[in-house]
Amino acid sequence: MYETDTSVDKLLPDLPQPTGYKVLVAVAKMKDKKGNILLPQQYQSLENTASIVGYVLALGPDAYANKEKFPSGAYCTAGDWVMFHSYGGTRFRVGEQECRMLNDDQVEGVVPNPSIVERI
Repeated sequence: MYETDTSVDKLLPDLPQPTGYKVLVAVAKMKDKKGNILLPQQYQSLENTASIVGYVLALGPDAYANKEKFPSGAYCTAGDWVMFHSYGGTRFRVGEQECRMLNDDQVEGVVPNPSIVERI
């Protein structure tokens, strides 16, 4: 149920850059329709705030560097769509784009097709 627009990459020069073990994620926006039904703006706004899917824009220099904590390596890289907790991380907005600064261990999985994921 999420839009998969990756044009947010163009915002990268204007966004705060992650430091330490942080991961910068652009939060996916909910589609405005479900089937042929137009979803109310208030519902879309609430769902966007509680989003669980985002597009990884950048990783801090220490993200996934702890070999003891991440023996299999990084959970994600820039350009991946990932899943995380609703309301997780530090939330902020640049223009119309909501972003989050997550800890590296807050990424719960890589999402191959975010357009079919729906928060329940």
